[in-house]
Amino acid sequence: MTLFSMNKRYLDGILYKAESGISLSHREIVNLLTLEDTESIQKVMKSARKLREQHFGNKLFLYGFIYFSTYCKNHCTFCFYRKTNSLSPRYRKNLSEVVDIAARLADSGVHLIDLTMGEDPDIYRTGGFDVLLEMIDRVKVTTGLPVMISPGVIPDDILEKMSDSGVTWYALYQETHNQLLYRKLRVGQGFAARKNKRLKARELGMLVEDGMLLGVGETTGDRADSILCMKHEGVHQARVMSLVPQRQTPMAGRVAIPRINEYLCIAVMRLLMPDRLIPASLDVDGIKGLEMRLEAGANVVTSIIPSSSSLAGVSQSTLDIEQGLRAVPEVKKILAGKGLEAAGLGEYSAWIASQKGKISSGVGEYDENPNSRRTASGAGGSISCPAGWTGSSAN
Repeated sequence: MTLFSMNKRYLDGILYKAESGISLSHREIVNLLTLEDTESIQKVMKSARKLREQHFGNKLFLYGFIYFSTYCKNHCTFCFYRKTNSLSPRYRKNLSEVVDIAARLADSGVHLIDLTMGEDPDIYRTGGFDVLLEMIDRVKVTTGLPVMISPGVIPDDILEKMSDSGVTWYALYQETHNQLLYRKLRVGQGFAARKNKRLKARELGMLVEDGMLLGVGETTGDRADSILCMKHEGVHQARVMSLVPQRQTPMAGRVAIPRINEYLCIAVMRLLMPDRLIPASLDVDGIKGLEMRLEAGANVVTSIIPSSSSLAGVSQSTLDIEQGLRAVPEVKKILAGKGLEAAGLGEYSAWIASQKGKISSGVGEYDENPNSRRTASGAGGSISCPAGWTGSSAN
């Protein structure tokens, strides 16, 4: 992938449009994502920070992370926890362990508890979701915090029960919106099924998150497509992470791409979705990677994990965890150095309430003009995306 410099006047024009709330074209997004010179990249990030400040001031949100089951029935080619990987650390945390860790995270000052699992076959069996529903209820009662659930593509009736139980967030990542590449990444899993499940969660009143993964064979155009699709779908949180090649996976031999690609994606997502939540994950580079992601316009710190919890990360199963570097005090040190601070819990609750109000009123479901959408037929259904999107770029 070749990065390039662009005419300064042209770049200034793109950034002016973004700061003025004018939609950027696919070509303009691609041009931003392929910038190479330091001065231009800094300009893009400065605009991203300006928009973050307009919508969120200097406040950021902090997410506690509990990867409570590392068992999975899937064969995703990028994932350390794919079913056939014998090197993966496998565990299932019981209810009391999860509640105890959640309480510790709440006491440390996080705004949300993210309960994540692989598509654990023990839970996906008939009746197995009862354990998960009880876990959600206990965590909510014990901590008093909003809960995000990342359980994979669950049945609609379970999703409805989660909504009824007061789950605030449903996270489900496409990783790419190129359907050919998707089939290579998420083997045997329907492309449309994932998107339709997010839409169902939103219909039920939950906030939703989608995400893209870099360094898996995508083109720059694919990255632009993903950003536009997330904006168009109206996700409340949009994530980007870089592939960390994992042992005993089909992508083990890949060379990790330069992190500047991720920083530019964060910045461009902020330009296109200035009022959304965009995470800076500690799961790729640990605490040392936080500063540049904040520079790029992120406004949520995710994958905060307490030490002595015997929990694993997703991309980096052990990085900085037992040293206590992925805990709230270390995060706050970085924030302070950037003139930022953790928001109050009331501020996060107010933001959630504002977004849920938009869902109930039907405001903000799609950002693009309906006349600009095209429909691409995917596995299992139709996918609405911005005009010009094909979802089938050659790789």
